[in-house]
Amino acid sequence: MTPHRRLPTRDLALIALFAALIAVLGLPGSIALFGSAVPITAQSLGPMLAGSILGARRGLLATLTFCALVLAGLPLLAGGRGGLGVLAGASAGYFVGFPLGAWVTGWLTERLLPRYRAYSIPAGLVANVVGGIVVVYAIGVPVQAWRSGTTGLVATLVAAAVFLPGDLIKAVLATLVARGVHAGYPTLGTAEPEGPADDDEPAGASDDATDPGGEKPTGSTRRTRR
Repeated sequence: MTPHRRLPTRDLALIALFAALIAVLGLPGSIALFGSAVPITAQSLGPMLAGSILGARRGLLATLTFCALVLAGLPLLAGGRGGLGVLAGASAGYFVGFPLGAWVTGWLTERLLPRYRAYSIPAGLVANVVGGIVVVYAIGVPVQAWRSGTTGLVATLVAAAVFLPGDLIKAVLATLVARGVHAGYPTLGTAEPEGPADDDEPAGASDDATDPGGEKPTGSTRRTRR
């Protein structure tokens, strides 16, 4: 059977912590500019922080935890939104893009910056922009255009351009925060070894063979048998 491995306690705590952080970033509320159907919030900073600090796997799990809590009905999105109804709104694509954006940010961070103690701002910024903006927009913008009835490529890009200046500021902020965290805690970006695998072999079982008569062969017996 395939062994089942458990996430270490520290990783579970970090995943829960960053899921809570994304929720807290929604407390300031939201702003709708120029009549946009998608409000501007601080929560898009969360996936960038999760990916650039925790890495791909744990960043993904943190954002998935947050999204699951929202879909379960908890009003954790900015403005107190929650429940399955968020998938019917114009911002659904950005919400769905959070986990993938966190994963891509973490994946790029792990490859561009394998040594977290030497966290580079330019490389970290690239990871945050690609994962936290490009990937999220690739899902969010088409859904926004579809749900809001916007037609035409130019109109869609103009509608999305409202978010770009703020998201670039968030990418810079996430990069600076990640650099400070990794400088102080360079092992934070490395996941702990997973828990022991479940072993199907009964406790107390031995590798030694047993004679048909029920006795284990001794060391001398093993040497004489060929």
